[in-house]
Amino acid sequence: MNNHTSRYSFLTRPAGLARGNVTAEVTNAIRHAIVTLALPPGSAIDKSLICAELGVSRFPVSEALARLQIEGLVDIAPQRGSTVSLVRIADVREYMLIRKALESEALRVLIGAHDADLIAALHANMAAQREAAERDDAEAFHQIDIDFHDIIFRSMRFTKIKGIIDSARANLDRARRLIITPRRLALTIAEHQAIFDGILAQDQGQAIGAIRAHIDAVMVELFAFAREHPALFADGATLGSDSDSFPFG
Repeated sequence: MNNHTSRYSFLTRPAGLARGNVTAEVTNAIRHAIVTLALPPGSAIDKSLICAELGVSRFPVSEALARLQIEGLVDIAPQRGSTVSLVRIADVREYMLIRKALESEALRVLIGAHDADLIAALHANMAAQREAAERDDAEAFHQIDIDFHDIIFRSMRFTKIKGIIDSARANLDRARRLIITPRRLALTIAEHQAIFDGILAQDQGQAIGAIRAHIDAVMVELFAFAREHPALFADGATLGSDSDSFPFG
């Protein structure tokens, strides 16, 4: 592999590509690279180098980029090529507001009707969060963080609600990864523990207040980051310094 091709060495070459699923596998590989910020916002995408790295023709790569354009992860400009889309803070604001409402309702439904299996799953998840933070493994922590919230949603058995959350996840995950620091990991653990404490106490008000405070805290940090690094965001230059950018509380 030459030095130019190695620019994309972080891409995971699908094992045993089968006829009919090549485009899906290539899409997954590029999406993962974008969501994990291996391909950062605003970076140019070289289709030829991706083809060489993944060992595929141009067609599945072009199709994959078209699919990712629909998901809002890629911008395709005629005659100018493809780039990784910038994160839109306005979209993240809406996604987080949706999560705030849905997760508050999930806790209202859950508390008082949960079983020992859910408590055991949350106990194990909290332990895994602390272990990942101690290793400073941000990627593992991110996945465990996602599962913490999924455990709560799975308890509701409302597949449509989980589908709404999952559909917003790719761009939301990009934004959240931008602010992952050891300090944010420690704060997230404390915020998750406060939610869990409310569940254990069977106190709806405590748990709902904790989850709303958690989402508010993440948004405060994300707005601050966007103001400091506006070039990573499609609408970063439009952010003011006001505190009314998100319905806090």
